[in-house]
Amino acid sequence: MKITGFSFIKNAIKYQYPVVEALQSILPLCDEVIVAVGDSDDGTRELVASIDQKKVKIIDTVWNEEFREGGRVLAVETDKAFNAISSDSDWCFYIQGDEVLHEQYHNELYEQMKKWKDEKEVDGLLFKYRHFYGSFDYIGISSKWYRNEIRIIRNDKTIFSYRDAQSFRKANNGRLKVKPIDAYIHHYGWVREPEAMFSKQRNFGRFYDGKGDEGRLYTGQFDYSKIDALEKYNGTHPAVMKSKIASVNWQFEYDLSYNNLSIKERFKNLLEKITGKRPFDFNNYKII
Repeated sequence: MKITGFSFIKNAIKYQYPVVEALQSILPLCDEVIVAVGDSDDGTRELVASIDQKKVKIIDTVWNEEFREGGRVLAVETDKAFNAISSDSDWCFYIQGDEVLHEQYHNELYEQMKKWKDEKEVDGLLFKYRHFYGSFDYIGISSKWYRNEIRIIRNDKTIFSYRDAQSFRKANNGRLKVKPIDAYIHHYGWVREPEAMFSKQRNFGRFYDGKGDEGRLYTGQFDYSKIDALEKYNGTHPAVMKSKIASVNWQFEYDLSYNNLSIKERFKNLLEKITGKRPFDFNNYKII
C-alpha cells in the first residue's frame, strides 16, 4: 500500500503558518509528500525543502489572481499537488498549512487505510476536528467551526478540491462516500499573536473578496474577544508542536462563563454531547 501526502503553501514564514509541523505530522504515514509551493517572497520554498529531502517533493507554482474571489485559488493550488501524485499511490493524505495530525492516531489511520484499500466504494476517510482559537488552550464550540472533514482520499483523479479547498467533490459535483474515523486534526489557523493574526487575516481576505490591498488602510491588532463561545482544552498537542507552543510570546485568557450562543446552538451542542452527532449542520460528504 502506497500513501502520498499533499499540500499547498505560500508565504508561510511571513504569516506564521506551522507548515513544517503540518508536514512532519503526516510524514511517518507517507511514502512521499507533494507540496505545491506558491510564489513566495519570504523563504517558504527553502523552508519546505529543508523538512525531508527524500520524501518531500516541491512543485513550484504561481497563484492565479483570476481565481482569487471566493477563495477558489486555494482549491486550484490543492488540485495542482493532488494531480501530481503518481498513479501507483493508493491513498492521498491531504493536510493544510495550519493543520497538524496527532501522532497517537498513526497506527489506527494506517490500519483503516489498509482495511478500506480494496473497497472501491469508499472514496475517503473522515476526520474529527479541534479548532484552536486565541491560544493553544481554547477551542471553538459553535457551528461556525466545522466538526468533521475529509483529509484522506482515494487516488482517483475524478476527485477535485471543492470551493476554497475545505473539502472535496467528485466529477459532476458528487459528494464523496466516506468512512468516519476516530482521529482528530488540530487546526491552528486562529492561533497567533494579535499583530500577526491581523496581518494574516488581511492577506487571507484578499482571496475571498477578490480585491487587492490598494487604497486600504490597516492598523491595529486582531480582536480575539469577538467570539461567541469557547471551551478549555485539557488534552495533549502533537509532539511536533512542542517547540512552537513553548515559544509563545503572548497571552490570551477567555472568560468561560461568557456564552453568546443562540438557543438553537445550545441545543445542538447538547445533542452532540449526548449522542455524538450534531443535527442540522451541513455535511459535504456521505457517510457509508
